[in-house]
Amino acid sequence: MITGCKRLLEGGLVVLLSCLLGNMALAAQALDNYRLGAGDKIRIQVYGEKDLSVETLVDDSGTISYPFLGEIQVKGSTLREVEQRITEGLRGDYLVNPEVTVSIVEYRHFYVNGWVKSPGSFPFQPGMTVRKAISLAGGFAERANKRALTVVHGDDAFGKPQQIHLDDQLHPGDIISVGRSFF
Repeated sequence: MITGCKRLLEGGLVVLLSCLLGNMALAAQALDNYRLGAGDKIRIQVYGEKDLSVETLVDDSGTISYPFLGEIQVKGSTLREVEQRITEGLRGDYLVNPEVTVSIVEYRHFYVNGWVKSPGSFPFQPGMTVRKAISLAGGFAERANKRALTVVHGDDAFGKPQQIHLDDQLHPGDIISVGRSFF
């Protein structure tokens, strides 16, 4: 019986590890496709060059200020694209073969408004769902219509609200609105 339980436990651990690794792979893939925007805080590191390693905030115009290279437009770029741009800018005049790494320190905020207990802006974390966002906003207010949920995505140039559900994924910069129930 102990051997059978041990096999079941080991099998369960294998399944759990598979799920965790699968979720980590999805998160890594999402990060590879993530596009920077105003309010994101990034870390730029250049191996062996402490003076060129900085943490900086993407400003409202979508740019960052970087030593030797000045203002760099990063809005809409992936982390890899920014790495390449900085590597190319430093190569030759400043360094022979720079090794540049760019990572997210803090994502831009998302917003929850309407019929929640504490509307406002909240720091985004990967894996954020509408349900989690509403929990951060103190939960639904008494008159909230839990089916009248809309989102305006932060990267939507037209700002058109779209219907969403509690288990839908959010993105940095999204604005969630909770409608009112009339009954």
